[in-house]
Amino acid sequence: MKRFATTVWNGTGKEGSGLVSTQSTVLNNTQFSWKSRFEEGIGTNPEELIAAAHSGCYTMKFTFVLGGAGFPPEQISTKCDITLDGGVITKSELTVTGKVPGITAEDFQKFAQEAHEGCLIGKLYNCEKVLVSATLL
Repeated sequence: MKRFATTVWNGTGKEGSGLVSTQSTVLNNTQFSWKSRFEEGIGTNPEELIAAAHSGCYTMKFTFVLGGAGFPPEQISTKCDITLDGGVITKSELTVTGKVPGITAEDFQKFAQEAHEGCLIGKLYNCEKVLVSATLL
């Protein structure tokens, strides 16, 4: 399987702006700029897209791990915070909550870690820390 995204940037790094599109067209000429990346401008940025990819991949993997263990979840919700420090992504922090009938808090934690270890996007990172905090609702 191959997927793609394209970016077109016009102008200089700080004064210019870009448009990013994905093969699926979920992102279609979505704007980003210096301000949306490093300040509070309108548009997306690479770190936000990385966070979306990590939270999406992890959440899907967690549902498979839980289901495979006999605990099909009602709902899993994952937030991913990406830390950019000194021009380096230093941390990806996943905060996950779940409604999973019949599971113990201990098993929920165990399967949360197993999902982390099997997450394809998480494996892609070479940052200092990837943290997972899991809460059973």
